[in-house]
Amino acid sequence: MLFLFIYRTISNPAKPYINHQSYLFTTKSSNPHSFTASYLIKSCGLPPDSAILASKRLNLSKSPNTPDSVLAFLKTQGFTKSQISKLICRRPTVLLSDPQNTLLPNFKILESLGLPKPNLTAIVAANPNHLLNKKFQETAPLCVGFLKSVLQSDDKVIDAVKRFPLALTYNKRVYAEENIRILLDAGVPNSAIRAMLTWQPRTLFAPVDRFKKIVKDVTDMGFDPSKVRFLWAINAVKAMSKSTWDKKVEIYMKWGWSKDEIFIAFEKYPWCMMASADKITRILDFLVNTMGWKPSYIVKRPIVTSFSLEKRIIPRCSVYLYLGEKRVIEDFNFTRWLMNSDTKFLNWVLKRYEDEASEILKVYRKHLKDAKM
Repeated sequence: MLFLFIYRTISNPAKPYINHQSYLFTTKSSNPHSFTASYLIKSCGLPPDSAILASKRLNLSKSPNTPDSVLAFLKTQGFTKSQISKLICRRPTVLLSDPQNTLLPNFKILESLGLPKPNLTAIVAANPNHLLNKKFQETAPLCVGFLKSVLQSDDKVIDAVKRFPLALTYNKRVYAEENIRILLDAGVPNSAIRAMLTWQPRTLFAPVDRFKKIVKDVTDMGFDPSKVRFLWAINAVKAMSKSTWDKKVEIYMKWGWSKDEIFIAFEKYPWCMMASADKITRILDFLVNTMGWKPSYIVKRPIVTSFSLEKRIIPRCSVYLYLGEKRVIEDFNFTRWLMNSDTKFLNWVLKRYEDEASEILKVYRKHLKDAKM
């Protein structure tokens, strides 16, 4: 096999191996790192820089057969070449694993969930350090049992695992189980908890002390635990540090919002605090300085912060500004101009302003093209 060929080639001091970037690989005994780097490049598809870095903490020359058996195992599990390269780049020591005794048990657990092969291999390739260690064999079955007991649906369990595969590595008693009890005690309905565990499972897998404080903070803000927004507010607060939260508050205040208005917007649409600080700044800058919107108008429509500035806001608003120059436009209707889908928006605006249809398309497409550049 290729591994043994490289092994024999590099082990011959009379024929040193030189790769395409002129790295000299000497004998296995004198330079095992070179042998390892060469194998990672040729057999695993790693870039030379990544291979050389990995070779400093990995020695394959002592186990000439194991890496080939690991690669063969991964291929039988349905991994593509790019996934194998990605996996090994993130966890090179997997090449020293025993496929049958170390790797296979973990894969059997994942397969038992009913995950489609493409999803399974993608999840493992992205998270090999957590999903390919022995601890996984202890935590995963318990977590799967817990998810099934709460979600009461195999399909929902699969959805939750696909969205947050690292949940399978958590001690469910220390994290999600206790956090769910906190939510129930606060008055959150079971149905809302199941929905959150399915679509945003990461939110519930948090240290209990921090989660308890977040629940208290959100309750103190005035959110109603019986409403879905209560959980989305928890998700928003949990997703960032206090310094990040404070920075976003400062940005909104810089653009003329009071703290009360920020709270009103957050209560109406918690996701307004989930956008990055840079995105919030750029959207507010355009809406205030280009569109002339007042802060009070934006406060009532915080959903605008979740729209794409380049692909939705600027192209559509540019059409509005063009029509304004032609004096054929009425007051800005937020729903028609920004809430509707692209297809619905174009159908409406082209029909409503039929005489300007060709120019409208030019303006709209120009700004969409600019967004893709």
